[in-house]
Amino acid sequence: MGCACGTAKGGKTAGCNNNGACGTGGCNKMNVFDWLSNMEMPTEERFNIVEVRFKNGRKEFHKNTERLNLTTGDPVIVEVPNGHHLGYVSMQGELVRLQMQKKKIADDNEIKKIYRIAQQKDLDKYEEVKKRELPTLYRTREIIRDLKLGMKLSDIEYQADNTKATFFYSADDRVDFRELIKLLAAEFKIRVEMRQISLRQEAGRLGGIGVCGRELCCSTWLGEFKNVATSAARYQNLSLNPSKLSGQCGRLKCCLNYELETYIDALEDIPKVEGPLLTEKGEATLQKTDIFRKIMWFGFREENTWYPLNVARVNEILQLNREGKKPANLDKDVIEEKAPVAALNSDLQQMDQKYKSKSKKKKKKKKGPGAEGSGASQPNQQQPKNPNQNPNRQGGGQQQQNRGQGQQQNQNQNRNRGGGNPNQNRGGNQNRGGNQGGQNRGNHNRGGNPPTQDPNATKPPAQE
Repeated sequence: MGCACGTAKGGKTAGCNNNGACGTGGCNKMNVFDWLSNMEMPTEERFNIVEVRFKNGRKEFHKNTERLNLTTGDPVIVEVPNGHHLGYVSMQGELVRLQMQKKKIADDNEIKKIYRIAQQKDLDKYEEVKKRELPTLYRTREIIRDLKLGMKLSDIEYQADNTKATFFYSADDRVDFRELIKLLAAEFKIRVEMRQISLRQEAGRLGGIGVCGRELCCSTWLGEFKNVATSAARYQNLSLNPSKLSGQCGRLKCCLNYELETYIDALEDIPKVEGPLLTEKGEATLQKTDIFRKIMWFGFREENTWYPLNVARVNEILQLNREGKKPANLDKDVIEEKAPVAALNSDLQQMDQKYKSKSKKKKKKKKGPGAEGSGASQPNQQQPKNPNQNPNRQGGGQQQQNRGQGQQQNQNQNRNRGGGNPNQNRGGNQNRGGNQGGQNRGNHNRGGNPPTQDPNATKPPAQE
């Protein structure tokens, strides 16, 4: 860490002159950045009260009656009751005026003055006095243990003139330490002052590292301790676990108050859900609330799933419940009815009925073909009973086989007109099926060849 003792006009380190290795209790204890130090104030005279820091960040105000040219970090000898003490300048100028107004400290004769800037012999003497603090602390704790007093001694501060020592302790109840003062004064030959401090102040004097990884706020910059209640954790939706909400002092963390006002402002738009939301699916209980995103999660008892809802939807469901109504579920008020399948496929059904009726009409049996002209018609071949096997035999060893799914007829006609006329042979193959009743006619052969005699003309076709 860099030294915070301040710099002189020439750019050299002022104050303790240890260049970051201060022996004054730490350069980072209750440091203050004077952002008005390089600004010229409109007033002709500078404010003559200076803030002086002592051991472990304890600060007091002293008057600069001698008009000393002081710099932040300079060691000074100040007036204290019944003696003098050594401290370091922490702040001066108009910022001190603002601090006094904030702490409501009046500018009167009760404020002690600054004697002079400390010299090297003063610093050496103070270092010798500080060496007595640790042995005195251990011995005093033994005496307290022997007297069986319900108090905890945390720190001792010797005055620079070695005439007085201040004992800082913490206790839950009132402690009668009159006998303790007599024993301490007789053993250490000094004037004894007992000062009770709170647990927060004790943690600030001892210092340490917080769970955030930084130095404790109370030991670096936080000088005033405000009351921290458990409601601050409830507003921020934090788990009410004492081990997580407590700091090193054993009390609630001071940082719980840092963002409390922001959370309170954001909670104004969040509805208060005192009970479960009533739906036709069941009762939905509030599980979690995201304050800044304004999203609330609800869950049913029978399910392990949480459903996120925005604030507007939650207000709608709460209004319906007040009116005695229940939405279908958390997302919709009414479930849409699905259209039946028959209505969706009605056009396909109509097409099926249309083509079905046409196929029935075409499946009707048609009559056999009659004789054309004056010639006699030849007898028709009977239809076989088995549709899969239709043997049809004619004279001359000719055999025809026709396989189909409907009725089949084969007809051969041979007509001979006149002796001198050419032979006219008309043949027709007619196929009638069960699909659409198609008809095929053909194979008409007319020629002028000499008349020939067909051996099968006078014989009817064989029937089986």
